[in-house]
Amino acid sequence: MSELLPIFPLPNVVLFPNVFLPLHIFEPRYREMVADVLSSDRMIGMVLLKPGWETEYEGRPPVYPIGCSGVITHVERLPDGRYNIVLRGVERFRILGEDGGTAYRRATIDALAERKLAAEDRAVVRRQRSRLEELLAPNIEHDVAHAQLARASKGAADPMIPSGMPDEDLVNALAQYLDLEPIEKQALLERHCLRSRAESLVELLEMKIMIARTPGSSCHVAH
Repeated sequence: MSELLPIFPLPNVVLFPNVFLPLHIFEPRYREMVADVLSSDRMIGMVLLKPGWETEYEGRPPVYPIGCSGVITHVERLPDGRYNIVLRGVERFRILGEDGGTAYRRATIDALAERKLAAEDRAVVRRQRSRLEELLAPNIEHDVAHAQLARASKGAADPMIPSGMPDEDLVNALAQYLDLEPIEKQALLERHCLRSRAESLVELLEMKIMIARTPGSSCHVAH
């Protein structure tokens, strides 16, 4: 990863490690960013804008300090200079400071390695995975998340959660693709290990399902 990581702040997108994210790049400063990273290490850091960004968007509005780097795996440059790209999440990071030397934003960062799990933690994650399957099984056939998960699991056609997908990839994919609020996804990204993220995701979905079953509520988990 470069010493200065180009960052792409958005108000509603959170990237997770080893999950794919398609993006359409149209702003001139971020077209410049993509052109620059394509000639270097192809790395971009995705970060979430903090509330109130609307009045400062053309400048450098505040972002949450923890984001996720991604490598460009696919790129299409359109005739008018716009780009369609696909990022694959690589690693979480913490922003230490920003450099103002380019039109787009660049940050000095500290990489945040996921804490390695002990056998006990792995067992907990497996139980949480089973609970996620229980929670999502009634809805997964018509869920946008399922299409993404199927592709991520190399085309699995089973309408249930792909059984061959590693626990880490599954938890991260659900955290990214399910119809959660951006701040909820950000909170999941900030969890320091897979066990904590899986437990938090289960708690979040259980809460949303409970609210959705309350008479008069319009809360939902996924479209």
